[in-house]
Amino acid sequence: MSETDISPVVLDGGILEGGGQIVRLAISLAILLRKPVSITNIRKNRRDPGLKAQHVAGLRLASEICSGSLTGCELGSTAIEFRPGLVDPFQKYLADPKTAGSITLLLQIALPCLLFSKGHTHEPGDSESVVDLTLRGGTNATYAPQIDWTEHVFFPFLQRHLRLEPRFAIRKRGYFPKGGGEVHFTISPVVGPLPAFTLISRGNIISIKGKAWVAGLPRSVALEMRDAAVSALVSSDLCVSSDIIDIEADRESPRLAVGSGSGIILWAETEKGCRFGGSCLGRKGTVSSAVGEEAAQELIRNLAHGGCVDEYLQDQIIVFMTLAAGRSTVRMGRLTPHTKTAIYVAEKLTDARFSVVEDTPEGPTTITCEGIVFRCPEV
Repeated sequence: MSETDISPVVLDGGILEGGGQIVRLAISLAILLRKPVSITNIRKNRRDPGLKAQHVAGLRLASEICSGSLTGCELGSTAIEFRPGLVDPFQKYLADPKTAGSITLLLQIALPCLLFSKGHTHEPGDSESVVDLTLRGGTNATYAPQIDWTEHVFFPFLQRHLRLEPRFAIRKRGYFPKGGGEVHFTISPVVGPLPAFTLISRGNIISIKGKAWVAGLPRSVALEMRDAAVSALVSSDLCVSSDIIDIEADRESPRLAVGSGSGIILWAETEKGCRFGGSCLGRKGTVSSAVGEEAAQELIRNLAHGGCVDEYLQDQIIVFMTLAAGRSTVRMGRLTPHTKTAIYVAEKLTDARFSVVEDTPEGPTTITCEGIVFRCPEV
């Protein structure tokens, strides 16, 4: 039976979280496992269902990476069918939705595929084996991880626990509604399998760092966000001293940003190397101090449950637990809808199986996964 004769795995895009998460993870796993997928009811639970420009750009990028066959990929579409081909390694890739769509969400669909882009064809450290990826859009967007979170929380997790070394450079920041940001990534592929990991104890908080930034606005706005965040952190139940808090206040150069915007990103590190984030973007009608306090409260919530990962890292590690060699165990807060969705997709497309144990209905929660020991497939 040829690959074109294989019936696709059918997924309901409206289940659980019912957003773009199902599309991103399903397509990544489909490419790695060479399984065709059909997704219906895409983003059914959103106010404006169907594919947005960001999703279309991500799907086309994924199809380019593996020379796949993609039908239904257009704005507003609620159903697609995807038949992956072979990953074409060591190329330069570009995705640009031409909107302020999140760059970090574009990265989600591409990163797992590029990490396993036939890295066995080159020796480790060979410069020819590095994949070049440029993503355009919004560097700091609502309802998505900030690019600064990727730098200070997500990538350090990959380096510490999976021995991966993706790198990036922000060439230009882009904000809503113009977009126009650009981030350049370099990714060194691996043969695999990825190591399993255990995160059940985090230790004490040793530092809280951050950055309050503005573009096209006075620096005083950044200072107000910073001061409000520090005040909220010091007065919280975390019992942290101002001595371990270091938050920069920065005004972006007009040369390095498109449009105007403001926001704040915070990240905490513990003595056992766990990192947690909290962020908030400025918005019309909201005073700067409220933005800083909101970011601090998000970080406080992410630390209060006693787990080892924050709410954004929660769902993004599911794909790595799925692919890893052996049993991974992670203690976290209450499972988010995104995390439940990621587990559903992983179990639907692979033989990985997850166990979820809740201490209380509100968390903390411990999840365990028997990974599928994924290796870069032979050509």
